[in-house]
Amino acid sequence: MSEPLRIALAGLGTVGGGVIRLLEANAALIARRAGRPITISAISARNRSKDRGVDLSGYAWEDDMVILGERPDVDVVVELVGGADGPALALARTTFEAGKALVTANKAMIAHHGLELATKAEAAKVAFKFEAAVAGGIPVIKALKEGAAANHIDRIYGILNGTCNYILSTMEDTGRDFADVLAEAQAKGFAESDPSFDIDGIDAAHKLAILSSIAFGTAVDFGPVAATGIRRVLAADIAQADALGYYIRLIGMAETEFDAAGQRRLFQRVHPMLVHRDHPLAHVDGATNAVVAEGNFVGRLLFQGAGAGDGPTASAVVADLIDIARGDIGAPFSIPAAELEQARPADSGHRTGKAYLRFTVADRPGVLAEITAAMRDAGVSIESLIQKGRAAVGSTETVLVAMVTHEGPESAIAEALRLLDGSPSLAAPPLVMHILED
Repeated sequence: MSEPLRIALAGLGTVGGGVIRLLEANAALIARRAGRPITISAISARNRSKDRGVDLSGYAWEDDMVILGERPDVDVVVELVGGADGPALALARTTFEAGKALVTANKAMIAHHGLELATKAEAAKVAFKFEAAVAGGIPVIKALKEGAAANHIDRIYGILNGTCNYILSTMEDTGRDFADVLAEAQAKGFAESDPSFDIDGIDAAHKLAILSSIAFGTAVDFGPVAATGIRRVLAADIAQADALGYYIRLIGMAETEFDAAGQRRLFQRVHPMLVHRDHPLAHVDGATNAVVAEGNFVGRLLFQGAGAGDGPTASAVVADLIDIARGDIGAPFSIPAAELEQARPADSGHRTGKAYLRFTVADRPGVLAEITAAMRDAGVSIESLIQKGRAAVGSTETVLVAMVTHEGPESAIAEALRLLDGSPSLAAPPLVMHILED
């Protein structure tokens, strides 16, 4: 058997510990599939004395994790520290400059610096792999780069954040409101003590930017991704969606389109949506992730599985290591970095579809007429309108007014909301959720 693939491991949290346990438990199987053993030479983490439930005595320790990229006894660095910048980015740059391969689960770093790092990796002729950065243990990046490589991908979308999906599906099952379920998710370890990155859609937006680049051959670009989270979704919205035949899910969606001049534009949005109960994503619940890719020859592909956790994410990390042990380098984003297209952001205003709008309004005569007049003046056609029970907002008695529009341009909805902006009848900003039918 060939010489071992020697790795250094930066970050010994949940996933880092999982990688060590997996490499130890399945060492013989991994060696047979990789064609050579995969061994750990050195490790680094913030706290050397912390008990992580694994024996670390056989590995060299580096207090400065950046040094891992320069060690002569290391072939591949595995970065599991996280963060778009700081030590993780310094380690990645040092690793490529030293001519070594990098495996990472750091979606924020890739979303913000992926093009730079891919360029460095290709210049050094080393691997840069990040299967674990998107959808945990689901091999969606490999599927796009390899299994669907012959296809034009028309659209890619899915449930990319397990925390949000757990919250929404629990609200659905129990009728409880957002704050209550979020507290439970934090107690169970499904949500961080500061859950902002998850519930505000930023985590899903990082992942969507990565998937977009691979699917469409465009330069990874997080900046234009429009992200809206789930903070404002009420139990009443969940109940109303169910009555209409939908479930609410936080969906990341990307597709390319052409403008009037024939130039390709890239649409990227993370947004809570009403998903028709017949759609496969409607029944993805708990902390599960799912990704749909639509190719021009292969049709619709659905990938579903655990989106986080030590086992699934460690599995994705080690799968990347096995590929490197076999000699697989390849372009990190499937196409060489210099050939990735700099696609301009698409304007969402001309996009057409149905939408759910919910207004929290003062409980007084004339309010409903004001809302419907704004819809009429903006050219929004209303399919159904429902006025639901009362809720206290501050000291004002309010009611919820929900409506579903007929299919029409998003620009018309934006104009209707502009007309209503500043109205004393509105006790809170309106909530808009687009509808995913097919």
